[in-house]
Amino acid sequence: MTKTIISTEKLCKSFSSGGIQQHVLKNLDISLLEGDFTIIMGSSGSGKTTLLYAMSGMDKPTLGEIDFAGKNLANLNNDQLAIFRRNNCGFVFQQIYLLDNMSVLDNVLASGLLVNKNKREIVKKAKDLLLQVGINENAWPKFPAQLSGGEAQRVGIVRALINSPRILFADEPTGALNSASSDSVLDVLTDVHRNGQSIVMVTHDLKTALRGNRILYLQDGVICGDLQLGAYSEQMNIERHEELKSFLAEMGW
Repeated sequence: MTKTIISTEKLCKSFSSGGIQQHVLKNLDISLLEGDFTIIMGSSGSGKTTLLYAMSGMDKPTLGEIDFAGKNLANLNNDQLAIFRRNNCGFVFQQIYLLDNMSVLDNVLASGLLVNKNKREIVKKAKDLLLQVGINENAWPKFPAQLSGGEAQRVGIVRALINSPRILFADEPTGALNSASSDSVLDVLTDVHRNGQSIVMVTHDLKTALRGNRILYLQDGVICGDLQLGAYSEQMNIERHEELKSFLAEMGW
């Protein structure tokens, strides 16, 4: 039986700007299942990234609860949240935060050794993961500036996976890539998901969203649509595309 990995109850997030309170997330009750590839969509300013940050412990909610694998994130202090994220979450962003003065391999090892001090084990895992995403031995000594955008993002995904996160959180991971690089990154994420990895991803791109099996549509801080697409299949891509387009049109996207 598939287990719930994240659930929120009356989740709220507000910001104060110029003395005016801005309510970004409004009483959200969400349940995410382990092994799902959940896509969060919505218009600009709808609260997508704010929701991602709240569910991953990157930001604390103003009100409400977030149960992540049995731990209420709202009750943790900043140091406890940092440890929890390191042990349970992987992050991939639109901007690829690889360290410029470190090689491809060392960028991955630096993250892995924060959790697992067995260097031999981490080196083997890092190399295996790099090969799985199409980054071969010739690229391992290179620095990030020597990589293409798609290569760098695939290294970023490996870095996010090195500690076997419960959930991989991605915020517009293809937003700065060209079409070919975007496809290569999406293929990696699809393969990772097929191997059992839970993923939560924010995107505004329809082609990217097609890779998910569930679409949550956020509008003005409220979930106003929830579409179950099922597992991704290239053979069914036209049907998925039409179903998603119809759903988004209904949402006013």
